[in-house]
Amino acid sequence: MSRMGTVICAAVAIAAGAYWLSLPSSSGNLPASPLIGSADAQQAEVDTSSIADMVQGAEDAPVEIIEYASYTCPHCARFHEDGYKQLKADFIDTGKVRFIYREVYFDRYGLWASMVARCGGPEKFFGITDLIFKGQSEWSRAGGPAEIADELRKIGRLAGIDNDKLDACLGDATMAQTLVAWYQEHATRDEINSTPSFIVNGKKVENQPYADFKALIEAELAN
Repeated sequence: MSRMGTVICAAVAIAAGAYWLSLPSSSGNLPASPLIGSADAQQAEVDTSSIADMVQGAEDAPVEIIEYASYTCPHCARFHEDGYKQLKADFIDTGKVRFIYREVYFDRYGLWASMVARCGGPEKFFGITDLIFKGQSEWSRAGGPAEIADELRKIGRLAGIDNDKLDACLGDATMAQTLVAWYQEHATRDEINSTPSFIVNGKKVENQPYADFKALIEAELAN
């Protein structure tokens, strides 16, 4: 795993209709301190019930896997280029695994990527997620915030979302704050401290080679 990311400044700022997190970029491990410093006092008041889990697979599948991942985490991108595709073919598409994807926010860019991925609704979420991870090395290094936002918009347009809707999604400050509160609730409850991390039938599992992950899933299916 990569080194622990540290929070330089955790504050909420809303400027020009956009939501900004004054955080450094990171590449695998969660910050030790909260993402939202100045908003901590209001954190308990944020209603996260409007945020839906993004799910693939049969509702009654015998194994439930929750993945916690960041769009700016290279380890997560590698998993989605390899292990996830095998997992989908072997277990999700065959009705054996119900797969839930939950975003982790190391930085503002990962949050923006999440807002673009969710902009097309559940039916487009996983397709956009694939595009975001596939192009991670390009969009995340496009330059400053404006250039990165433009690259994320390009991904959204590629998925069939128009500019007006993308601008509305990226400028939705309430949604952004709610997503961060939602992430914090789940990550705290499940004791998530690195990405990608997995919860398999209620048990926390660290990232590992797909062969080992497959064996673990098969053991769950045999129970």
